[in-house]
Amino acid sequence: QAYVSYSNIAALTHLAAKPAWEITGTLDDIKIWTHEEGDVLSLKVEMQVKIPSHLAFSLLSDFTFRQQWDKHFLTCEVLQAVNEDEKIYYVTSPPMTGHKPRDFVILVSQRQPCKPSEPYTVAVKSVTLTSVPPSPEYCRSEILCAGFQIYSDSNSSCTVCYFNQVTSGVMPYLAANLTGSSKSIEDTALECIKFLE
Repeated sequence: QAYVSYSNIAALTHLAAKPAWEITGTLDDIKIWTHEEGDVLSLKVEMQVKIPSHLAFSLLSDFTFRQQWDKHFLTCEVLQAVNEDEKIYYVTSPPMTGHKPRDFVILVSQRQPCKPSEPYTVAVKSVTLTSVPPSPEYCRSEILCAGFQIYSDSNSSCTVCYFNQVTSGVMPYLAANLTGSSKSIEDTALECIKFLE
């Protein structure tokens, strides 16, 4: 368990530190970047939020709030609180046209910064729980690496970076956005900012 939670945080930190992110879109308070490597596409959404970083951290690390701003989360329940910094959630997503609804079993690991220059971190990855086997109603999907890094800008503002490493399985959801406009990503980011503020 300790290894899994460490590797969850480490994978997100490693993803965030990769060179060669390409910026693909900017709005007032939102920047969208992508990074391609083989068949893995990574997405980074940077949001400027007018609340203190510790508050953003507490709101974003509790995934039961997620469906309030992210329409890709239909339901989200805590399966297991491993300790105060790790929880395992069961998430369902609404169906896309012609697809079954998807479900996920994810580990969410949170870390406070050790130094002021470091970000708050909320890392997400799929895990396997024997108590929650795949069900025929859902297409069990996997999150390789996703999460948030939250940097403090001042006492009343912070920068929230959302990361998601996407494999071909999640592509139907993003393909439409990345080929046309990244509208759905921007909409979700705007909803996230609105929820936080």
